[in-house]
Amino acid sequence: MRLRTAGAVCGAAALALLVPACSDDDGGKGDSKDGTADLSAQEISDKAKKELLDAKSVHLTLTDKGSDVDKDDPAHMDLTLDRDGNCAGTLKFGGTGGSAELVKQGDKVWMKPDQAFWKNQVPGGQGDAAAELFKDRYIHGSTNDDMLKGLAEVCDLKELQKSVNEDSDDSDESKNLKKGKVTTVDGTRVVPLTGKDDDGNDTTLYVAAKGKPYLIRATEKGTGTDKTTTLTDYDKPVPTKTPSAKDSVDISKLQEELQQT
Repeated sequence: MRLRTAGAVCGAAALALLVPACSDDDGGKGDSKDGTADLSAQEISDKAKKELLDAKSVHLTLTDKGSDVDKDDPAHMDLTLDRDGNCAGTLKFGGTGGSAELVKQGDKVWMKPDQAFWKNQVPGGQGDAAAELFKDRYIHGSTNDDMLKGLAEVCDLKELQKSVNEDSDDSDESKNLKKGKVTTVDGTRVVPLTGKDDDGNDTTLYVAAKGKPYLIRATEKGTGTDKTTTLTDYDKPVPTKTPSAKDSVDISKLQEELQQT
């Protein structure tokens, strides 16, 4: 049995939509104190893409309110991740899919699911039994464990950056980004760039207007689609604290339990 975590990987890969390859240079001028706002839409997009591809780590928050999100897909992700594949945060799945806390350091993985997650991931009465047996404890294993392999990519910033780069290189449609007037997102002055993705969804990229042109937020809206991704804490290290031994149980215990029930 392997935990169905592929949806989480797909959710992170959605960041590939954040930096389109082509843009329209038209748009409003920003205040002189916001240097980025005085650049063209193409220049802003290029610079934001470069900062994202160069980032060593980032705090990513993804919320997906789309009607096509099911219980195996992440409806919310709050993760700090880096290029070495370390991460810490939470995943919440759509519908009755539940949620799980996640910590990964090197090839070591700790995951603490809630009861709804167990019931969704483990069929029949095994889900109830696992939820009760491992309640409030982390399942501890490694990326060599078949049940935890799917978590490796969602924690790897390099994989996310690769998907962003490939999406830009392979895109056949011009997104014709248009620059708007400087506004504010979570207290940060940003330049909005609006356009459409290959599926016809409306996208808006919010790029920091002052200092480094970090991508701060991206939205994607359309039929059945409503995603918001926020990026903060560029290059700040992933927390290194891992769950204690008394709060963890080896994944082999879970495998034994599933074989017995």
